Amino acid sequence: MRITISGKAGSGKSTVARLISEQLKLRHYSIGDLMRAMANEKKIPLLELNRLAETDKSIDFELDKKLKKLGRAKDNFVVDGRLTAFFIPDADVRVFLETDDKVRAERILKDKREHEKSEDINEMVEKIRKREESEKKRYRQYYGVDYSDKKLYNLVIDTTKMMPDKVVEKIVGFVKNRQE
Repeated sequence: MRITISGKAGSGKSTVARLISEQLKLRHYSIGDLMRAMANEKKIPLLELNRLAETDKSIDFELDKKLKKLGRAKDNFVVDGRLTAFFIPDADVRVFLETDDKVRAERILKDKREHEKSEDINEMVEKIRKREESEKKRYRQYYGVDYSDKKLYNLVIDTTKMMPDKVVEKIVGFVKNRQE
């Protein structure tokens, strides 16, 4: 079983993927964790790493290479990241999580995982939109893909008003129906 979880920042990708991996006893991989680790290594904020990636293709290509390799070499995993469904199109389940922008910003502020210091919800909404514009621009340029195109997925869930356990329940139910 190979499951990809995609969505915008703050949609719940990592949380949901981690919970699914625990429930279904699958290995969990997170592209966001790899990107944050790369930003930490370079001692720069995540937003700045995204800006650098606009002119330095090696940043995206390094992450994308790891994702492609995972899709070819592994089985029985759940992976979260923007381009997971694109790079692993034959995954058994390809999920996209949608969420209201303000809710996403609130989640990011609560998690305190962004390297950008911000307490203002509107400022955080603007930061994540800029980050997403940067990513979408690069993905279109490099691969001709829009990760938010619902045709890439076989399950789309709006997580705006859902707790992670309910999202997981929905995905696990979908997985079980596909296995029958």
